[in-house]
Amino acid sequence: MKKSLIALAFGTLGLGIAEFVMMGILPDVAKDLGISIPVAGHFISAYALGVCVGAPVLILARKHPLKHILLALVTLMMVGNTCAALAPNYWVLLLARFISGLPHGAYFGVASIVAEKLADKGKGSEAVSIMIAGMTIANLFGVPLGTSLSNSISWRVTFLLVGCWGVIILYYIWRWVPHVKGLKDTGFKGQFRFLKTPAPWLILGATALGNGGVFCWYSYINPLLTEVSGFTAESITALMVLAGFGMVVGNLVSGRLSDRYTPGKVGTTVQAMICIVLLLIFFLSPYPWLSALLMCLCTAGLFAVSSPEQVLIIRVAKGGEMLGAACVQVAFNLGNAIGAYVGGLAISGGYRYPALAGVPFAMVGFILFLTFYKKYQAKY
Repeated sequence: MKKSLIALAFGTLGLGIAEFVMMGILPDVAKDLGISIPVAGHFISAYALGVCVGAPVLILARKHPLKHILLALVTLMMVGNTCAALAPNYWVLLLARFISGLPHGAYFGVASIVAEKLADKGKGSEAVSIMIAGMTIANLFGVPLGTSLSNSISWRVTFLLVGCWGVIILYYIWRWVPHVKGLKDTGFKGQFRFLKTPAPWLILGATALGNGGVFCWYSYINPLLTEVSGFTAESITALMVLAGFGMVVGNLVSGRLSDRYTPGKVGTTVQAMICIVLLLIFFLSPYPWLSALLMCLCTAGLFAVSSPEQVLIIRVAKGGEMLGAACVQVAFNLGNAIGAYVGGLAISGGYRYPALAGVPFAMVGFILFLTFYKKYQAKY
């Protein structure tokens, strides 16, 4: 089981670098293409739009074997990132980023189902957390590496690296991931039937708003740490590695706890913790090491809710499991966009205020998670 899950994690590692590295290399891309940094920010939005479009399109592939779908999605990731590396101008890179985003949510959706099918009895949440671990490792090592390559050589090398990494993903999925039984085809309309019940909407709402609350703060973490906490600009890379470490630990611990106590209970508890930590960040961020500790706790919480959300949506989306699992990633990216926008508005009060602005979002996410848990705890 573990070798096949590692192969799936290789995929989320590549997707994680492709999604998050743009934030670190944005100035280099803008300078090379002769555009402003706000215009270069469109490349981040293009990727998110690709995620949102690619997830529902996944249902067109529902009759194909899951392993074949994974291989096709990785190939699409390779094409998108290779085109990004070779893009001669703004418009080509914008299209390449959109293509790169298309397989993101779909891959998570299919890989979550495969991971749970391959898991030992009672270890479904842990298996999904191992699959998601690639995303957290991308933030821990991949994004700093990609940023360093961009600064020292070229931003194009970063995208070329992701494209080449796709070859390794293809090989190990082909070799290590067995053919698992496909999902029962419920027809086109049947894929959407699960959306008639409140359970999936509670999970998707909790995902979007809970993550949105965190990204109100995390989108502007750099100026908070330097201007408020007093860290030097040179220490930011080490602090980002610490944030990535929190993501890795939070994700893996959550997977184990979810199998022991149920995903609903773990997700609800972690979401409550996020509300408290964001509030503490607002009050305590002027104290450097408390700010660093709270940052680590909050990023741990961000990914500690990921595997419970991914597992729960599969369980409530009977007949539309692939679509449901992919939609969690759409909700995650929607939360990122909303959080970054609201956090940007809150900055007018000072760099501490994005964290405070995130508290109401995180609180609503907690209420939705708690409502789900109270109503469906006997089943999930």
